[in-house]
Order: sequence, then structure tokens, then C-alpha cells
Amino acid sequence: MAGESSSPATMTPFVVTGERVVVAVVVSRVLLSLPLSLISHGFSLFLLCLSAFLIELRAESSPLLLSRFSARRGASSGILLGAVTLPAVMMAKLVQLTRAISLHQAEQDELAHVTMQYWAASASCCAILIYLSVVMSQGKKNESSSSSVWLTRVSLTGTVLYGAACFVSLSMISHTGLNTSLKMVWMLFHGLAAVKLIRHLLFTFTSCASFGEALLVTSGLVLYFGDFLACTIAKICEKLIPVDLVSISYGIRRTETGIIVQGLLLGLLLFPMVFRFVLHIYERSLRKRDGPPRNCSDTAKSVLFFASLLLFMFVAVPSWMQFVHDFHQHPFLWVLTFVFSEPLKRLSLCIYWVLLIVVSVSRFYNISRGSKVERILLRKYYHLMAVLMFLPALVLQPKFLDLAFGAALAVFIALEIIRIWRIQPLGEPLHHFMNAFTDHRDSELLIVSHFSLLLGCALPIWMSSGFNDRALSPFAGILSLGIGDTMASMVGHKYGVLRWSKTGKKTVEGTAAGITSMMAVCYVLVPVLASMGYILSQGWWSLLVAVTATGMLEAYTAQLDNAFIPLVFYALLCL
Repeated sequence: MAGESSSPATMTPFVVTGERVVVAVVVSRVLLSLPLSLISHGFSLFLLCLSAFLIELRAESSPLLLSRFSARRGASSGILLGAVTLPAVMMAKLVQLTRAISLHQAEQDELAHVTMQYWAASASCCAILIYLSVVMSQGKKNESSSSSVWLTRVSLTGTVLYGAACFVSLSMISHTGLNTSLKMVWMLFHGLAAVKLIRHLLFTFTSCASFGEALLVTSGLVLYFGDFLACTIAKICEKLIPVDLVSISYGIRRTETGIIVQGLLLGLLLFPMVFRFVLHIYERSLRKRDGPPRNCSDTAKSVLFFASLLLFMFVAVPSWMQFVHDFHQHPFLWVLTFVFSEPLKRLSLCIYWVLLIVVSVSRFYNISRGSKVERILLRKYYHLMAVLMFLPALVLQPKFLDLAFGAALAVFIALEIIRIWRIQPLGEPLHHFMNAFTDHRDSELLIVSHFSLLLGCALPIWMSSGFNDRALSPFAGILSLGIGDTMASMVGHKYGVLRWSKTGKKTVEGTAAGITSMMAVCYVLVPVLASMGYILSQGWWSLLVAVTATGMLEAYTAQLDNAFIPLVFYALLCL
């Protein structure tokens, strides 16, 4: 159930809070699952968690230190949760791959790939924490010198130890000292890019995210763009230098679906910069000799937008796809071939999705305009709709669902760009329509709820590609958001009496309903998966721990639960 906490300006800086306790439990669960070969990784995760905890305490004891970033109101800073979530997920994947290698079901190249991803994600978070510490040190002028010196020494010691752990880990997967040095530089590049990006996000999209939410988004985007860049560089080196001297590639075989989804999403994220450049060139061309610049009309702007979008997405992006992967035809033609390779199943699934979306959206939109039903309950109906859409597809057509998620996210990003830029004729109608389903975590500038729901369901499925000995892990998003979060909201709203805190709205009854419903669905889903040939190796006790920790995080966190809960649940399921 969505809830609020008191604003940061009025928060009491308690050392122990529910959210921090849950984060500590999750990190402890990950660390206790590590084999000896991952000790250096675990040590770095512990340092990252400790640093984030100290910085969060310092930030929330003096909220004005973070006021310059214009973070979302009504939420805690979320620094600890935002800093450890993605590294913990990568660590859980490493634990899973270590089991696979011991069983000779995975190769060292895949382990090296995930190792690089772990250090890239943690380096991004570490750099942001260092930047935040520097900002707070400069802003807190009334801080005692002894406290400042102590914090500086702790930060410096933690950074040195973290760098040492990173060096040891990367040297174990490198062939030469030069290779290790290049990988260290690659991690430094991720950290610098993360600091630059989070500054851009917080200053451009003001009041759209807490610092923890921005930290999670930043580390995820830097990791995804870094993978895109590494893949491109490796392909260039392969074309120019037959011998792999740099070895910056993550070394895994990429599927056609993964390349297409990555190209679509990153292409659309880069498109606003392309369109801004095209618009600037066009307006300069309108300027008379020695005259002032002229703005183009709305009609011309719309024509330029759609022409640039089509050219960029159907020519430039597919060219990159064909460069990094050996497609024997245009990537979009490959998509059509893939869909029609099993037309009865996949086209029937598409028709089912379209009908469900049209009926549900039209029904809920009319209710939101003419009914007194609270908006939070209307939003949870979309969570149930996600279960109806994705659960059957994940069981029956998992590969097709991977591609469908990418296409849906691409459409969402394109529509949000049109809404923000107010591109005629769709911009204004989209803006009014989307405002019917927003809540306190959305803003006029950026609406993130539909992105977070779709990504929350998609990420566990995408990350489960390759070796996966935990059959329930791809269902982490669907179970936690579609079942657990929805039941917690509905039961808590209607029957909840006992609140977890004085300032929040989450109730004990709602949390109990969410945990119970998730376990019940797992109890039904496990025999179904077993009957379809899935190997089930997860015990019920570890599943109960994962479900309970996820339910308690939903109860205590004031962050965007659609973003954090699926990732935490997925990490716990992988262990």
C-alpha cells in the first residue's frame, strides 16, 4: 500500500528505522551466502553499505544539506537503499553463477561478465556517495572540526579499502597487469559518468525523485550504457585488431532479442539530444542574415520530431544492431520473422494483450473521472492487469515476453517524450490522460509510475536469461507487485487498523495479507512449473525469508516501491 512519511525537513534522525533494518537483513542474507571466491566482493559490498548508512544519517540529521538537489518531497533520502540495491542484485547473480560453475553448467566468461557488472554498479554508487559526502562537507559550515576530520578519515579509509578490493577482484579475472589497469580505468569511467548523470537528473527533473531513487536510476542507466559502449568498442577492436589485446568485452554471447531491446531503449533515451540538435539547426536556418534566431512553429516542430524519430529509430539504431550482431536481415524484419515463427501462440497472445489493455484502460479512465474511488486503488487495478497479462506469457512464451517488454517500454518512452515536449497532436491529450493516474510520487514534469511498474515486472525476467537454477526468480516482479503489493494495499486500505509507524499509512494487516498472498501464489505456481519441466531447487524456508523481507520493505520504505521491491525480491530468490 502506498504510503507517506513525514517530510525530510521534519524527520527525526533515528539511527534504527524499519527500512534500514530490512536493508541490513537483505545485505546480511547476501553476504552469508557468499562462497570463499567472492570474499573480496562481499567486503566491498559491506563497505558500500556502511558508507551509505553513515552518509544517510548525516544527510537526514541536517536535511538542508540535500535541499540544493530539489528531491521529491514526502520521502526519506533513501540513500542506503538506493546505494546497495543494484550491487546486491549483481552479487546475488554472482552467487548463482558460482553454483553453476561448480556444477559445470556455466562458463568462466559469463562469471567474468557479471563480475564486471557488479563492480561497474558498485563503482557508480561509490562515486555518487563520495560526491555527496563532498557536497555535505562543503555545505555544513557549522560542523565541528573534529567531526569533519573523523568523517573525512572514515570516507578516505573506506574508499582506499574499496579500491583495493576492486583491484584484487579484477586481477583475478584478468590475464595481465595492463588488462587489470584498463578495467580499473573502466570502473573509474562508470563512477565519473554516474556523478555527472545524477546531477543532470536531479537538476533537470526537480521534485521527481528522492535521492535514493535517483541513485538507483543513475547506476542502472550507467551500467546499461556502459554495456552498450563496451559492446561497441569490443566490436570495433575485433574489426581493427584480430587479436584481443584490450579484452574490454564482457565476453558473453548476446542474443538477437537482447540486442534489439537494448538498441530500442538506449536509442530512445538518446533521441531527445538528437532532436534538440536537429531543432537547433532548423531554427538557425530560419534566421535571416544578421537577424535574431527564430522559433519554428508547432506544426514544423511536430513534423521535424516525427521525421527525426523515424529516421533515427529505423536507420541509425538498426545500423548499430547490425554492427554489433550478425543479423542476416534488418532487425525489425527479424522481429516479424520471430513473431510469425509461432503465429498461433504469439499472435493470439498479442490479441489478448490488446483487448485487455483497451478494455481495462477505458474502464479505469472513466472510473477515475466520475467516481470517488481513491486513486491508489485504481492504480492497483493496473497491478492486477499486469498479472493477467504477464503471468501466462511468462509460463508459456518467455522469449516472446522478453521482446514484448522491450517494445512496450519503447512505446512508453516515446509517448513520454511526446508528452513532455507537447508534440502536436498527441502531446496535450496524453498529458491530460496520464494525469488521471498519477499520485504524489509523480510530477507535472515527469510521470514515472507506469515505467516503474513495467520495469519492475521486466527486469527480473531479463536478468534471469542464461543460467538460472531458481525457477521463481523471473516471477519476482509479477509476484511482488501484482500480488503482494496489490493485496497489501487493498486489505490495508479497507481493513487496516494497526499502523507500522505514526507517520506512515502502511498497516500490519496489509503487510500480512501481502506476504500471505505471495506465499499462496508460490505454492500454486511451483507445481505448475514442475509439471512443465522446470527444475526446482529452492527450499520453502528460503522462499519464506525472501517473501517476508520483501513484504517488510514494502511496509517500511517511503521510496518508489515499484522500483525497489522487485529487485530486492529477485536478489533474495537467486540465493
